[in-house]
Amino acid sequence: MSELSLFPLSAVLLPFGRVPLKIFEQRYLDLVRESMKTDRAFGVVWIRRGGEIGQRGRAAPELGDYGTCARIVDWDQLSNGLLGITIEGVQRFELHETHTRSNGLVVGEVQLKQPTVATHLAEEWASLLDVLRTLETHPHVQRMNLQVDYNDAWQVGYTLLQLLPLEESLKYKLLGIDNIEGLMSELHVLLNEISGED
Repeated sequence: MSELSLFPLSAVLLPFGRVPLKIFEQRYLDLVRESMKTDRAFGVVWIRRGGEIGQRGRAAPELGDYGTCARIVDWDQLSNGLLGITIEGVQRFELHETHTRSNGLVVGEVQLKQPTVATHLAEEWASLLDVLRTLETHPHVQRMNLQVDYNDAWQVGYTLLQLLPLEESLKYKLLGIDNIEGLMSELHVLLNEISGED
């Protein structure tokens, strides 16, 4: 078990996936500053119920049971004066307990899951790679500067899942899958549903 500063989000972060964020709350400015100074990852956990922005008198958001460690891969001062960062998912973890520091930052007791081991992209998964390559031509995706190993099924699957316009609850469910066959099978089903195929 280890302690990890948490960044609860209404979006799910997948390993190898990238997500842009606007930082304006002081607790998260502190978190980002500390993370950049020490090169230490923080945890992103999906908010099942509740809001991202802390408000006095409101109940704390209900968090998922697992999440993804994140590292900052890019940052910039936005035109509105806010700090913009891009985070990349690294390693999954299980969340066991949380407590809140005096500045409002949520800290979790987590159990890190084993990192994914590069797995050959089987021929039956080639259509998923085709969809990913098509999505990568979109200007918004190109700005993310993704670094995908197309021979690694985990990277292809997770990156595709991050980019697809799916309900966050569904992305969260698939984040919990521990084997590559299960993940790719679910992605096949989802893409067939999206395209209207049986």
